[in-house]
Amino acid sequence: MAARGMPTLFISHGSPMLAVVDSAARRFLAALGPKLPRPTAVVVVSAHHDAAETEITAAEWPETIHDFGGFPAELYRLRYRAPGDPELARAIAREFAAASLPARVEPRRGLDHGAWIPLSLMFPRADVPVVQVSLDSSRPPEHHLQLGRALRPLRDSGALIVGSGGATHNLALYFHAGDRSDASPPLEFVEAFNEWTAGAIAARRFDDLLRYRERAPYAAQNHPTAEHYLPLFVTLGAARDDEPGTRIHTSYDRGLLSLDAYAFGLSAAPREIRLATAPVRPALH
Repeated sequence: MAARGMPTLFISHGSPMLAVVDSAARRFLAALGPKLPRPTAVVVVSAHHDAAETEITAAEWPETIHDFGGFPAELYRLRYRAPGDPELARAIAREFAAASLPARVEPRRGLDHGAWIPLSLMFPRADVPVVQVSLDSSRPPEHHLQLGRALRPLRDSGALIVGSGGATHNLALYFHAGDRSDASPPLEFVEAFNEWTAGAIAARRFDDLLRYRERAPYAAQNHPTAEHYLPLFVTLGAARDDEPGTRIHTSYDRGLLSLDAYAFGLSAAPREIRLATAPVRPALH
């Protein structure tokens, strides 16, 4: 029987090293998958699929895209062999057309690391179909909110809608902070923005979030570019009007990248999503 009433999530996917190095965020994602109702498919909007015209992946077996450089060789050997869902991709295109959102089905593109790395932890058997929808970093948050609203009905047919980006994402700062570790406390300006986001989501201050560039503290320092924050607005759009937003995970990488995650419509209480107690390796090949 198809799952009903699936939640919608925003996750911070962090560094590609999430796939191979133990961390609180990695253990959280591995524990999260089994706590969710089993989805019929996952629809992911990743910060790393950025296109001027909305693209919907429609490969039957999407390839694993290693869209990063300078990392250990073991990362490039990993493959996440989840199936695609061309029929769902076409259904999404119809939903977008009905909402006057131009889109095209893309049968050749695979899954970027903003999709396959977190999903390899949440669904390590790679037995749930995955479809990606692109964002457009040249468009404002309102556009991405509309994308989420058009995707919202898919939740009722069992699809899990995931925005995959970063609660904070200043890579220049991150790559010049080799002396910091996960035990390092967050920098003041990083924590200030991160907690502002958490408070705005909890209070459903979506208008503030849409205008985060002007209203959030240190917005430009935490998001010099918008693409890692924009998936949050897809999640907000996919949330129903009466669903509270819950922060279901909080941690930092080097005290610089927030790896927070949020859920709308999750039936389990946040305390039920417990961290795994030991490192977990997904079934990647």
